[in-house]
Amino acid sequence: MAQPDTVERILDAAESLFAEKGFAETSLRQITGKAQVNLAAVNYHFGSKKSLIQAVFARFLDPFCASLDSALDQHQNGDGETITLGSLLQLLVEQTLVLKPRSGHDLSIFMRLLGMAFTESQGHLRRFLNERYGTTWRRYMGLLQQTGPQISPVELFWRVHFMIGTVAFSMSGIKALRAISESDFSTRVSTEQVMRLMLPFLAAGMQAPGAGLELTRQPPREAEQTDVV
Repeated sequence: MAQPDTVERILDAAESLFAEKGFAETSLRQITGKAQVNLAAVNYHFGSKKSLIQAVFARFLDPFCASLDSALDQHQNGDGETITLGSLLQLLVEQTLVLKPRSGHDLSIFMRLLGMAFTESQGHLRRFLNERYGTTWRRYMGLLQQTGPQISPVELFWRVHFMIGTVAFSMSGIKALRAISESDFSTRVSTEQVMRLMLPFLAAGMQAPGAGLELTRQPPREAEQTDVV
């Protein structure tokens, strides 16, 4: 068995099991069993379970962020066209639709994993995502802030994560939601159509007036141990 094939089989199995069971609940033994490889192969190619989790995300996010950066370059260096909130959200949808998960799984699997990255105790994963993709994310966030209402950075943080939550929930459960839509309204909706249906909803939330809350700054807490795997 060629090494690239071994790596892809391990990643495919890990991606599927992590999405089904969660990071902490999935063991390396389960992954090796599904991938039909031995534990030595996982250790050789990835070194640890944490590195394997990170590799699952990198397989999708490396090409996604490279494509997004390129699209932002073209967008900013265009014919003087003003960057709007709508165009930035549209850009994100287009880049998401262009890149298909290499494992052959549909987009819902990765969206489920993305939601888990924020809800499970995986501090190492959030550090990895920030270190590897933070430059692209901060660039996009900077442009997003320029197009929205004058709100504080902390309120923008929450709004963006409300947006991520909406997308992650809707896309991770896309099959069930589409089945309900078809049953209740006799209407078939594609994945692309669902994502485009979200655009005006997300734009309205991002453009809403500030909540006017006085958010009190707290002293920084000591780092918590969140690397449970």
